[in-house]
Amino acid sequence: MIKVLLLMIVAYLLGSVPFGYLIVRARLGADVRETGSGGTGATNVSRKAGKLSGLFTLVLDAVKGASAVLFAAWILKQVGGVPKVDWWVGLAAMFAILGHMFPVWLRFRGGKGVATGMGIFLMVAPIALLGAAVAFLVIVWTTRYVSLGSIVAACSIPVFVILQNAFIRPVESIAAVIGTALGGAALIVFAHRQNIARLIQGTENKFA
Repeated sequence: MIKVLLLMIVAYLLGSVPFGYLIVRARLGADVRETGSGGTGATNVSRKAGKLSGLFTLVLDAVKGASAVLFAAWILKQVGGVPKVDWWVGLAAMFAILGHMFPVWLRFRGGKGVATGMGIFLMVAPIALLGAAVAFLVIVWTTRYVSLGSIVAACSIPVFVILQNAFIRPVESIAAVIGTALGGAALIVFAHRQNIARLIQGTENKFA
């Protein structure tokens, strides 16, 4: 249990590294949370410091999620030879997203967890992630709402996992993978609750 507790702490700390905040602070000396949606994610960084900074943020935030999964799989194999994706790995993934959303370093005001989730599912279910990425691009291309695209993409991953298992190839530890996908989608939807309200009111910012 000590190793499992360590796993949760490390996953949270990995997720909590505020790359978007640090990039904007280094480039402009500003707090990205004072711009747009108030988050530290790639979209808000793009608004404040340009699209290249946003791209760097996207990649680094995805690396956080992937690193949490890889660390979890490694440390749990030391415990008892568990498969690459199981419920403990899924829980570590949730802690990484929570770390991004509520980083202790920024008084628990972080981002929405989308890029971190992308890194997680690049490791856990890459085929499903590809399907979700297509859904994201279609939604953003047609509506210009990144928030709506993110919500749809997150919620579509469990569906794509099921479709992959049925029509492409079996998904190892499918119950844990779907559970992780549902948990991640729930956290991301929760993080976008203000965006959802603005979408309903017609006041959400569009991505230029």
